[in-house]
Amino acid sequence: MDSFIFSLNSTIPIFLVMIVGYVIRKIGIVDEHFATVANRYVFKVSLPVLLFRDLSVANFKSDFDLKFVLFCCIVTILMFSITWILTEIFMKDDSMKGAFIQASCRSSAAILGIAFIENIYKDAGMAPLMIVAAVPLFNIFAVTILTFKAHPELHGKNISSSTSKKENIKKAAINILKNPIIIGIVIGFVASLLNIKLPTILNKTVESIAATATPIALICIGASFEGSKAIKKIKPTLVATFIKLILLAAIFIPVAIYMGFRNQELIAILIMLASPTTVTCFVMAKAMDNDEVLSSSIVVLTTLLSSITLTAWIFLLRSCSLI
Repeated sequence: MDSFIFSLNSTIPIFLVMIVGYVIRKIGIVDEHFATVANRYVFKVSLPVLLFRDLSVANFKSDFDLKFVLFCCIVTILMFSITWILTEIFMKDDSMKGAFIQASCRSSAAILGIAFIENIYKDAGMAPLMIVAAVPLFNIFAVTILTFKAHPELHGKNISSSTSKKENIKKAAINILKNPIIIGIVIGFVASLLNIKLPTILNKTVESIAATATPIALICIGASFEGSKAIKKIKPTLVATFIKLILLAAIFIPVAIYMGFRNQELIAILIMLASPTTVTCFVMAKAMDNDEVLSSSIVVLTTLLSSITLTAWIFLLRSCSLI
């Protein structure tokens, strides 16, 4: 029961903030322009600052575990690569592929990971190490996939002549280097290694900006959610939700257990694999001319159902005395 209440307290408030965004859009307090501008702010400012804040205070020198880092990196590469290949084979609508692949694999590791582990173990434990190992790869894969699968016509943009593979690769590389989230992670990691401490005034400023990331992103999802369009895309939404909350963990958690990971390590891996789709998927899909309607549908459904699935995973792992 404690695990169930904990999971509800972690996920339901997130879902309720999305509903607030949906309601205030419907009654005219905010409009599409607000959602677009706010998404840009979250992507370029508040999320990078949030990641910088979380990573800069972590102690990577004392907590570094090469085996754990390699596991997180390899699993991330495998789950994105396999999902991408299978999506190319089985999904017919090319305009949905980028959003589907990203949302099927990309967890709320940075936003929920540290808070989740702190609630269980009273400290961040292995969460910062998992973020450093997995989240940059999340973003590299996401940028690459969204670049190759971009459909400007989804947002009423003029479409130029078809771009060559070489140009797409170059564009993806530039987008990765310019990605604000990756930049925030790198700066935070370096600040931690160099033990850089911000002055109190700067630290409070960073805290204030970081605190805006999640609520604004969630309000934007609610304000941009289009129920009628989402219903038409219910099949890929359900498939992506199953992959995100159940299938990936069912495949890789037994491998993690076999390799000897327990307690905080295992919880961090569970968050990486089976936490709800991050709101950043919606933000990036819209910013990079991919299907934000499908992205928002998957974020909403995985967030709603994760209170059940994460509770089930935690209950199972506790029953087996693994956490």
